[in-house]
Amino acid sequence: MSEPSIAVVTGAYRGLGLETSRRLADLGYRVILTARQEAQGQAAAQSLANQGHAVSFHALDVTDESSIQALAEFIRGLGRLDVLVNNAGLFLDPGPGTPGGSIFEAEAETVRRSIETNTLAPLRLCQVLIPLMQGRGRVVNVSSGMGQLQEMNGGCPGYRLSKVALNAVTRIFADELRDTGVKINSVCPGWARTAMGGADAPLSVEEGAAGIVWAATLPEDGPSGGFFRHGQPIPW
Repeated sequence: MSEPSIAVVTGAYRGLGLETSRRLADLGYRVILTARQEAQGQAAAQSLANQGHAVSFHALDVTDESSIQALAEFIRGLGRLDVLVNNAGLFLDPGPGTPGGSIFEAEAETVRRSIETNTLAPLRLCQVLIPLMQGRGRVVNVSSGMGQLQEMNGGCPGYRLSKVALNAVTRIFADELRDTGVKINSVCPGWARTAMGGADAPLSVEEGAAGIVWAATLPEDGPSGGFFRHGQPIPW
């Protein structure tokens, strides 16, 4: 009997990350559920494990190099990695139309922290963990339609800039991985009812996670270097 494929999901103690972890576990993956909030992460992983899923928790602060290296060392001990879902992210901007929401009023610290978590952290995790895929695997960078240049408008500059840059990270890695079996894509989950999306969002968490799971489980002839929502390509 073959060993189960191993998936790492970041920022997974709630919302899209937790649902993605559950769905991947349903498909037979051994899921490493990671989060900076250790108590909440442990509880989330235990809840899934209690349902019979192969889910365990590993602490991860995506902005801390030593934390990233500790995760990588743990994965090396497992032998290989098959899926990386870069889900961890934050939204620090004031809402559109609110004081401080304009790019004219954007604070450099807000932009810096947004890029550090939403762009540089996935970049670093890709650098460290993709080599552990041994030439075949799937990477999903959870992005946003707010990072689409074609539909770019005002407000929320920190978040928008960080997601535009994350999409560039996807494209660069995809090109450099083109002769391997590793596929990397950006996914906009849509506006889902999460802590970030709010209660008025039109999509359920399950609907939002579906496109992430789709990209994490692509067949060998699936796409790489694309931007998708609900399994369908969308403009950059």
